[in-house]
Amino acid sequence: MNRQLLCFLLLVMMTVSAVSQSILGKWRTVDDKTGEEKSIVKIYENNGKVFGKIIEIFNPEKRNLVCKFCKGQDHNKPILGLNIIKNMEKEDDSYIGGTITDPQDGKTYRCRLKLHDKNTLQVRGYIAFFYSTQYWKRENE
Repeated sequence: MNRQLLCFLLLVMMTVSAVSQSILGKWRTVDDKTGEEKSIVKIYENNGKVFGKIIEIFNPEKRNLVCKFCKGQDHNKPILGLNIIKNMEKEDDSYIGGTITDPQDGKTYRCRLKLHDKNTLQVRGYIAFFYSTQYWKRENE
């Protein structure tokens, strides 16, 4: 195999690996207490920061609910379409510096996002040094 072809194949493999290791995309949220799958959140980048928007709710009875306990501009906004993750910035192998909102009670927490493996996203919300962790599963697109 000639050297140029080998270099090209190596570059392609590195690119595919880098793309598969991104947190961007669709994630299936899982309730940390019940293990029930609740929604799909699309994580996307905008102006160098990462956000997460609820794009699907599995329980038909909850699809039309509004975030009645949310504060500020999210108050009484539909939960479907709501940005629950805001202003995350990459630092090493994690995303930090932003917030996550629980649309059930409207509480907002400091947030850290980190890939646990290529198909599992560790989502951690903090109050002071206390935290709660969920593991979301990558949605096949």
